[in-house]
Amino acid sequence: MKQKIVVIGSGFGGLAAAARLAAAGHDVELFEKRDKLGGRAYTYEINGFKFDGGPTVVTAPWLFDEIWTLAGKRREDYFTLQPVDPFYRIFDHTGRGFSYNNDHEFILDQIRQWNPADADGYDRFMATTREIFTTGMNLIDKPFLHVSDMLKVAPDLIRLGSYRSVYNYVSQFIDNEFLRRCFSFHPLLIGGNPFDAASLYVLIHYLEREWGIHYAMGGTGSIVNAFGKLLGELNVKVHTDSDVREIVVQNKRVRGIRLGDGTRVAADLVVSNADVAWTYLNLLPSATRSVNTDRRIKSYKYSMSLFVIYFGTKKRYNDTNLAHHNIILSERYKGLLSDIFNEEILPPDFSLYLHMPTLTDPSMAPEGHEAFYVLSPVPHMGSGIDWTKQAKPYRDSIMQFLEKNYLPDLQANIVAEHYIDPLHFQDTLNSYLGSAFSVQPTLLQSAWFRPHNRSEDFDNLYFVGAGTHPGAGLPGVLASAKIVGGLVGEA
Repeated sequence: MKQKIVVIGSGFGGLAAAARLAAAGHDVELFEKRDKLGGRAYTYEINGFKFDGGPTVVTAPWLFDEIWTLAGKRREDYFTLQPVDPFYRIFDHTGRGFSYNNDHEFILDQIRQWNPADADGYDRFMATTREIFTTGMNLIDKPFLHVSDMLKVAPDLIRLGSYRSVYNYVSQFIDNEFLRRCFSFHPLLIGGNPFDAASLYVLIHYLEREWGIHYAMGGTGSIVNAFGKLLGELNVKVHTDSDVREIVVQNKRVRGIRLGDGTRVAADLVVSNADVAWTYLNLLPSATRSVNTDRRIKSYKYSMSLFVIYFGTKKRYNDTNLAHHNIILSERYKGLLSDIFNEEILPPDFSLYLHMPTLTDPSMAPEGHEAFYVLSPVPHMGSGIDWTKQAKPYRDSIMQFLEKNYLPDLQANIVAEHYIDPLHFQDTLNSYLGSAFSVQPTLLQSAWFRPHNRSEDFDNLYFVGAGTHPGAGLPGVLASAKIVGGLVGEA
């Protein structure tokens, strides 16, 4: 039966859900708070530079291909994905690097430069992660609405040692401390602490090896623009500058939404790509929620936030040892992560992700210029850190570090700059506690234990995005849209 569907938010989860549901024959209307589509994948355009708000690590491209196929189109006609090699270059605190891609012999050679004995360990690690990967990918696009759904997979999860953390799992096979860090950092890409995230998430490394890491030519914004074009072709009504203030509820059913200007839009069902916690706490009256109460929502462990500096330089840095994706690790690892996730303090040191897209795509900057962004995990707003006072000195310390160690004369060459901090995630992106990835990916906050794709309180309210099953990251949010498409069904 054809239904009128409202989608709240235009992050990749919302865009993918709108496309899938429209392709299935439903009447879809999408509402976005900001002035253009994208959500966290917002593009900043400054002085001729284009800066991706994120995400910039594109894996599992077939999840995009599926959506275009459903619409009777070819994804390749809308945007281009370029493989990146190496996937990452990871630096220790002395600036010594480790690179990897999907060439097994290349990785083994890189490992031997650090610790020859760990080459055999890596082979054993990859052999065991193959089964974890297979199990995990079988779960990624299936809904976990009932406890029985969890009980079906619990034996496999126990057998595969999912009660271990990612770091502990890796440490079974790898002895060198730096290499342990190289193969355990991946939960940070989806908001998890490698010392807490369930070992199920070692599948991310295997997934990278299986399908590669890609970059969208023209930046992540080119994917957003491609979705915008596709939604137009599917007759989805798209509204920007449209702030949803309420999900209207009557007799335990969702009836539509109310916008900031008072406009009401009726709907047979609503799909929220807004932050799950924010949706429950701010768009739905507490009296209407018997399962997802304020107390329950606030009891989840939420991911860290991020401090991100976007900057462009008037010179190229082609002669450095930097790659497209760079990870710069602090001398501390466990202690630093504990400060961020557990102690909720802003440490004096930091680990960084440095993105340098112009190495692959010079169009992201004016000719002869370079575009970057640098990202540092920081505690979420529950920490009480006053970012109105801390942001500028924290920015300065990061930029001074980069100038001293990786980008000579950096600050004299900056001609464009913008930064965001946890206040941005809280106030602009409506993320509870300013969390960058919503609910953390711990074992007891995965699958059935995460907020569900269909609300237990309203059977016509659905969720996509980082906070629901299967979780954050592009594969996760695209898979959440696939789940919701399956639950709603065809018109």
